[in-house]
Amino acid sequence: MAGEIPDLIAEAREGTGKGAARQARRDGYVPGVVYGGGVDPQSIQIPFNALLKKLRAGRFMSTLFNLKVEGQEDVRVICRGVQRHVVKDLPTHIDLMRLRRTSRVKLFIHVDFVGEEECKGLKRGGVLNAVRPEVELEVLAGDIPDHITVDLSALDIGDTVTISSVALPEGAKPTVDRDFVIATIQAPSGLRSAGDDEEEGEEAAEE
Repeated sequence: MAGEIPDLIAEAREGTGKGAARQARRDGYVPGVVYGGGVDPQSIQIPFNALLKKLRAGRFMSTLFNLKVEGQEDVRVICRGVQRHVVKDLPTHIDLMRLRRTSRVKLFIHVDFVGEEECKGLKRGGVLNAVRPEVELEVLAGDIPDHITVDLSALDIGDTVTISSVALPEGAKPTVDRDFVIATIQAPSGLRSAGDDEEEGEEAAEE
């Protein structure tokens, strides 16, 4: 099932060209354009503060948004460019691309860890090290998974979970070719230190 897609609120922008864009900025907006999807490009403007907050939250360029413009049907978009002020590094223009349901996009998908209560390694005092709490996948715009699931129940201390061992949603594939690590079950530092002390004690007794 597709997860909840965040909204991106915008307004239709009257006029085109540098003059209209400058006016939008003076009014507290970031001008932009929406293109693609077999429809004519549309000029829009997004409240500056709202856009800046989303940019600072991270991964704006790899997030699918539900674009809402008053009086128009919602449309799924992904950002394809943000122009910034050369000195202030603040957004001055944004390019959004419409997506069909059959379009393929790269997005970061949340990893849901299950089976912790049954996990032998955790019962023995091990610690879950979530190397990648999110994984970048290439998915269909019309079928974006809310998460991928990693089952920890069969893992022991020292075991590792890689992407190849995870069942991905149909049509999804990692953007990285190598078999990267998602999580490990590590022995706690206290347990390792105790083990070292025991070995040293045994060696002293043998001497």
